[in-house]
Amino acid sequence: MTLKTRKLVGTVALLLLVIVYAFLAMVAAIVLQVNATKTVEVLYYLVAGLLWVPPAAWIISWMHRAPG
Repeated sequence: MTLKTRKLVGTVALLLLVIVYAFLAMVAAIVLQVNATKTVEVLYYLVAGLLWVPPAAWIISWMHRAPG
């Protein structure tokens, strides 16, 4: 796979990751009733807001690897 193609696939994967992850985080917040207390709400959104970073970093790392 050429570097150009890898970047295109990675970009699409990142967009899908963000969209799907945001939807799942929203559904989880509703199901878990996160708004019970402010502390729980802040902790949930802190964790949920950072949890997408490792998969995104892996995708970006994959995008920039040399073809072959």
